[in-house]
Order: sequence, then C-alpha cells, then structure tokens
Amino acid sequence: MRHLLEIDDLSRDELFEVISLALDPNPPQVLSRKGMALVFEKPSARTRNSMEMAVKDLGGHPVTIRSEEVSIDQRESAEDVARTLACYHAAIGARVFDHSVLERMAKVSWVPIINLLSDDAHPLQALADLLTMADEFGDLNGHTLAYVGDGNNMCRSLALAATLAGMQVRVASPPGYALAPHDVDRIAGMGVAPQLFDRPEEAVDGVDVVYTDVWTSMGQETEAAARRKAFEGFMVDDRVMGLAAEKAIFLHCLPAHRGEEVSHEVLEGPRSRVWRQAENRMHAARGAVAWILGQV
Repeated sequence: MRHLLEIDDLSRDELFEVISLALDPNPPQVLSRKGMALVFEKPSARTRNSMEMAVKDLGGHPVTIRSEEVSIDQRESAEDVARTLACYHAAIGARVFDHSVLERMAKVSWVPIINLLSDDAHPLQALADLLTMADEFGDLNGHTLAYVGDGNNMCRSLALAATLAGMQVRVASPPGYALAPHDVDRIAGMGVAPQLFDRPEEAVDGVDVVYTDVWTSMGQETEAAARRKAFEGFMVDDRVMGLAAEKAIFLHCLPAHRGEEVSHEVLEGPRSRVWRQAENRMHAARGAVAWILGQV
C-alpha cells in the first residue's frame, strides 16, 4: 500500500506523474461513488476547501472530521481511527501535529494515507508550489529558489520537492532556526545540497523565486515574541525582492502576517503569485489523490 507522507515518498518520475494529473482538465473519476475522510487536528481554510473540492472533482464524497470528533490518542488510538475510517473510505487525509501519528496510521491502514500537514512535512503545499513555479517558468530544471525564514516543515518539503524537480535551493535563516543537518543530508540525497545562509540578502541574489512563511507556526504561539526578535531583518520587502532576478516571483503558503515575514507591498505587488499558489492547492490535491489511488 502506497502512502504520501512526505515528498520523497515519490520518485522524480512519480512527482511529474502527480503534476501531470494535477493539470488534467478531465480528471479521472477514481473516487466515483466513494468517500475520502479528511481528519483535522489543526484547523485550516485552504487545506479543507482545496481537499473537499479536489475529492468532488474526482467524483467522490469528502467527509471532514474535526479534532473534537475523533480526539486521536485520547478517545481512540491513531491506529484505531485509521482502521475505522478505512472501513468506509477509499483514502484518508490527515492534518496533524505529530508526524508519527501519520506513520502509525499508515502502518495499519489498508487504504492510502495522505499527509495534509504535520509538524515535519507539508507535501501537498510543496506540490502546489511546484505547479505555481511551472506556471511561470515551464521547465523548472536549473532555476533557483530562495526560502527566507524558519527551517520548518514547509521549508523542508519545499526544498525536497524543488530539488527533486531539478531546482537549486537556497535557505536563509537566523542562527538556531536553520534546516537541521539531517534534513540537509536528506535533501542532498535528492540531487544537490541546499545552500544555507544566515542573512536573506545573499540567499535571494539573482534567484528566480523568493519564498517565505510565517515565523511562528501553529502550536508555537508561546515562542512568538522570541521568534520576532530572532527574525528581525528577515522580512521580504521591496529591498529584498530587488536583489532577485528581474523576472523573479514571490510565493507564500499563507496565511501571511503583513509587516512581519513579508511586507504588504510585496504580498500585493506585481511579483506576487500567492493567489494562484492558493488555487493550485486544489489542483495539487486532485493530482496527488488521483495518483495514489491509481497505485492501489
């Protein structure tokens, strides 16, 4: 049974198969007369809406399950939740805090498990990012991406996806917030090791894509003040974008905090592609679900 818990669960060829399915104007009806369970420990506007519409596009019926309805590892174990939902659905998507919850679900489930976000990874967002960059540049091989911010789950998945697609990746983070050495090694195993910087200016110099994310992710609220101090000087503003290539674009996985990680002018400016990026969440989800059900 194939599951999609992180981007490197896919080979390079499989990655492009998913992207091709995401772009198909007549998606295969692989969920006709079937359901897909969507479990949310963490709330989300984009993930829920994009997944529900993707499931409908594939002919299926999405069933969204909120945290209080399942209470994983409180009312029931992750394993029992997975096995119960697998009785009714052709696939299960889960948005969780602890990545190991997904791994435990995948070990016992006889239907595919898809990671809708965990503290370790965000593969569907990374697929949407590739779609958005391909919309702009076509073949991504040889293009350069700079990620400015925390070396978090989003950074990790994006770097894996971009490297797998043939891009060069740079990451700028303040001390203490860089990608972990084992993540760098993992990304290097996909092609080329990411270049790490401790200031955004060097990282964005001449790049094709500038990407950022919030400094404080869900579940890190008690660290917000310390993180704002640590990330001083890391806001992507017109000055930073001015160092990128002339036709460079700006991406953000959203939600955005204007005036923190990105200025209002950049987010709403002519180089921003964030709303196309948000739309591509739906297309990426559709491609991923269609692909993984084709492996069953």
